[in-house]
Amino acid sequence: MNIRVQSTLATLFAALTFATTASAGDPAVGLWKTQPDRKNLTSHIEVRQCGANLCGKVVKAFDPSGNEVKTKNVGKELFWGVEPKGNGVYENGTVVVPLLNVKAKAGMVLKGSSLHVSGCKGRVCDGQVWSRI
Repeated sequence: MNIRVQSTLATLFAALTFATTASAGDPAVGLWKTQPDRKNLTSHIEVRQCGANLCGKVVKAFDPSGNEVKTKNVGKELFWGVEPKGNGVYENGTVVVPLLNVKAKAGMVLKGSSLHVSGCKGRVCDGQVWSRI
């Protein structure tokens, strides 16, 4: 193998290794606490890598007193396909709003230990700020 081919392969390998490492350590991955919903329940959402994108599911729900409650949403995917765009910005995903039974376009912005999550259906948008647990 000539030097040029070896150099090209080494560069490609390094780039693939860096890209895999960068996505595996995405700063939004982890456990997040939601703000109270319209039923005054809070949830813990597990944000994780799903291929090159992020997805999240409801892992626990709590009443206003902090007691864990079982709901039909615990264990369900809340959002998927959210693309990391860099600098804490995530776009082009899909979110389900269980209370309204609506799917919407999902986006997130990570600011320190806060995750600003939004969903838009047409021109109507709503969102929450989640706290890292």
